[in-house]
Amino acid sequence: MIILGLDPGLGTTGWGLIAADGNRLSHIANGQIKTDAAMALATRLLALDLALTDLILEHQPNGAAVEEVFVNVNPQSTLKLGQARGVVLLAASRSGMEVGEYAARLVKKSVVGVGNASKDQVHAMVARLLPGAKVAGPDASDALAVAITHAHHLASARRIPRK
Repeated sequence: MIILGLDPGLGTTGWGLIAADGNRLSHIANGQIKTDAAMALATRLLALDLALTDLILEHQPNGAAVEEVFVNVNPQSTLKLGQARGVVLLAASRSGMEVGEYAARLVKKSVVGVGNASKDQVHAMVARLLPGAKVAGPDASDALAVAITHAHHLASARRIPRK
């Protein structure tokens, strides 16, 4: 199964693709989609959608996972993050994929073992779990962590017998 992890942001959206075979994970690709702050908001959201659509068409993932929005001190920043997250959710679900959503604390706990882990700790564990992966930056690292979390949750769900 190919999983697309997404760390939404208006300025930079991180993405990461992994292959999951049971508990075995391998890195496929990762990167960052950047939008120009000088452009109008609607143009930036469109650019994000177009880039995600191209990425999904190129790699054909089976599922996606998105980090949930956290509340910033600045309400304007939170609103812009929410709009970018809406575009990310739309792009992923438009292709027919099921989309998992995970809180940042849960992602950190799943990958590092503690919910208050630093970005450096997340990056170090992503590098350990996906050896040889050259990570494009902190947003891409976070996106790979989201994909890893989704893979772990899917594997756990398969092991739980249904009634």
